[in-house]
Amino acid sequence: MSYGAEACALTKKEEQAVLIFERKIFRRIYGPKYENGEWKSRTNRELEEEMSKGENIVKWIKGQMISWLRHLERMEADRMPKKIFTQELEGMRRRGRPRKRWKEKVERDLQVLGVRRWRELVADRKKMEGHCSTGQSPRWAVVLMEEEEEQQQQQ
Repeated sequence: MSYGAEACALTKKEEQAVLIFERKIFRRIYGPKYENGEWKSRTNRELEEEMSKGENIVKWIKGQMISWLRHLERMEADRMPKKIFTQELEGMRRRGRPRKRWKEKVERDLQVLGVRRWRELVADRKKMEGHCSTGQSPRWAVVLMEEEEEQQQQQ
């Protein structure tokens, strides 16, 4: 389910489908509950209370996407993933509204988190190494937000 998830850009519809699948799996794991002499299927709210505190598979995938972006940014320019990431395509797009690209989705997620100068902060690897092993999701984005707040307070 999560293999290679950092490389795909989920649409809202796909995010909903993944969340539905996650609830289906947890409903199977936790099973029905026995109340008042009857077996009842767990509701979505009951599952959310039992599962995890605010964490879900979509948030985890977005955290992985941000981590992959960080890795791509630090990568040497001659490596293939970096070339693909920085390359500008030639030609015309299809008619209609352009589809969201992976890079646009990740930058939007960072914007929602309140991170602005992520390129500068990612370049300083030593500064980030101590913070990336915390296991938080999204790990380093939280650190970037805290640094932004500190800099704003100093000004």
